[in-house]
Order: sequence, then structure tokens, then C-alpha cells
Amino acid sequence: MITRRFLLGGSAVLAAASLAGCGTTAPSKFKSYSGPPVTGIVVNKAARRMYLLSGSTAVRAFDIQLGGDPVGPKRMEGDGKTPEGYYMINRRNPNSSYHLSIGISYPNTNDVALAEAMGVKPGGDIFIHGTPHEKHRTTDWTAGCIAVTNEEMEDIYAMVQDGTTILIQP
Repeated sequence: MITRRFLLGGSAVLAAASLAGCGTTAPSKFKSYSGPPVTGIVVNKAARRMYLLSGSTAVRAFDIQLGGDPVGPKRMEGDGKTPEGYYMINRRNPNSSYHLSIGISYPNTNDVALAEAMGVKPGGDIFIHGTPHEKHRTTDWTAGCIAVTNEEMEDIYAMVQDGTTILIQP
């Protein structure tokens, strides 16, 4: 229920309008989740699959899209690769340009040390995120992130908490 105030002749008149039957409200992208807790995420880059785990049981699996040059681990900014190794979910962005997103803790200290040894920047801002409509289920296209559909991202956003470990495998 939305309440609107209209000023008429110096006095406020309240009018209530319900948007429920108007067809003008978009469904919320924020869902709730009451299933088993997600305790880990495993990404298999070669199979283009991501699994949300509760203990050792997969509670959901998703087809994914990766960086534009996905074979091999991420070594530097701009290489188009998705990182490989153990990381954590460390942040979330409800206002992402890609619908919703959850951040992956790349680069870790090993990634930074390797990049420094190579004389390059490791890059950053690696996320699991939704997909712009023009990229929906096309070939790998991200800058190194893990992409799913927007509807799937809504589920993931509700299911995965900050601090969840993620293993990204070749």
C-alpha cells in the first residue's frame, strides 16, 4: 500500500493506492531461502558447472559462463581468465550492473605475490553475477567472473552467505 499526499487549498488530503492489482510492480529480485545451509561452492571450469554444497551434498547445480579466455588460472589484470583455487565469498552487491552479484576474494596473498613476481597487477573485482540479456547463454564473455542467469543469481544471492568458501577448479 502506498500513501500519497495531495495539497489542496493548504490542507493535506491523504489518498491510498494499492499497486497490487495495477500490474506496475516488478517482482523483487531478493528472495528468501530456508533450505539446508550452503557451506561451500565448487566451480568446475572445464564442465562449466557450479555446485552449491551443504556439507558434501550438492543442493543446487548451475550451468555457468566464464572469462573470455577461461583455460588456465588468472595471473593478471585483463587476461580474461577466471581464477583457480580456494577463495571466500566476501561481499555482495545488490545494485550490480549484472543484476545481483557476490564477490570472490581474488586476489589472495598467493595471487598478489605471483603477480608481483611477474611484474604485473593481479586484477580483482571477481564476482558470481547475473547476465545482461544480450549475453544470455552465449559463449564465455566475462572479464574473469562467473555468470549465471538473473533468476539463478537471485537464488544464489539468497542461498550463499558471506564467508562461504569457494573452490574454483580447472
